[in-house]
Amino acid sequence: MARAAAVTSPTPRPAPLADRSEAVLSRLQLLVTRKLDGLLQGDYAGLLPGPGSEAGESREYRPGDDVRRMDWPVTARTTTPHVRRTVADRELETWLALDLSASLDFGTGQWLKREVVVAAAAAITHLTVRGGNRIGAVIGTGGGASAPARRWRGTPPPAGPGVLTRLPARSGRKEAQGLLRTVAGTTIQPGRGDLGALIEMLNRPPRRRGVAVVVSDFLSPAEQWARPLRKLRVRHDVLAIEVIDPREVELPDVGVLPVVDPETGELHEVQTADPRLRQRYADAAAAQRATIAAALRGAGAAHLRLRTDRDWLLDMVRFVAAQRHARTRGTTR
Repeated sequence: MARAAAVTSPTPRPAPLADRSEAVLSRLQLLVTRKLDGLLQGDYAGLLPGPGSEAGESREYRPGDDVRRMDWPVTARTTTPHVRRTVADRELETWLALDLSASLDFGTGQWLKREVVVAAAAAITHLTVRGGNRIGAVIGTGGGASAPARRWRGTPPPAGPGVLTRLPARSGRKEAQGLLRTVAGTTIQPGRGDLGALIEMLNRPPRRRGVAVVVSDFLSPAEQWARPLRKLRVRHDVLAIEVIDPREVELPDVGVLPVVDPETGELHEVQTADPRLRQRYADAAAAQRATIAAALRGAGAAHLRLRTDRDWLLDMVRFVAAQRHARTRGTTR
């Protein structure tokens, strides 16, 4: 599906999150804290319930369990296969790969796609910053050369335009708030971004095992980012958050609609009154999303979709609850 067909001119809306600065970021943090505090915490140290490395209790083997976690001493004593449960490390290192390319500066629902990216980053930061956990980020703002790692205390400097910027992983709420301010204040630049290069920044240099979260609309060709994502999954638990807008899934019947690709500036006029065109668009969009889902599944990443016309916080809670239920087979930890 042509990218230009996936991006339409949004209706007038309030200024983006970066322009609303501290007040909006504070309200967002309060919203996340009130709705998520105590709800998603437990034996898991972060948003994505990874297997961890600390030894836990043993239980009987069930079909589908990882045979690498077999508890052979208990198996020998009981003559029944057992696996060893593990819990997440107490000190977790989480890295965010945040795609803020031009295609994210768009939205026809309650939010712009970039606002959902910042909101997801705030939720993940809140869930992982406790107990001495460290959180860092790499930010992609479009085409351009990579920027060197920047050292900062408190509020880091704004990300440069058209570059890939790395914010080192640090612990503490003050550092986490500074990271979020930098993300919210990043200026989106025109030009096609390189999601593969953004993800590759998490592979080099190699880091201790932890959680890697990639937030993007994944509209770049899958062959560009699938391989770096597979490499990332070798060492880390990976969560892919796909941000989509309803107009990228289907077109409304509103007559002649001008659509523009913000990454190339290409403009088209589409006659949306044609039901066959709307159906072809919906079919192409569905095929594109299926390709993205297959690539993420092939990379071994957990996949969460957040939409600009839905309650992203509720979708996140449901996702984490489903992940935990699948990991524990419905048993309590």
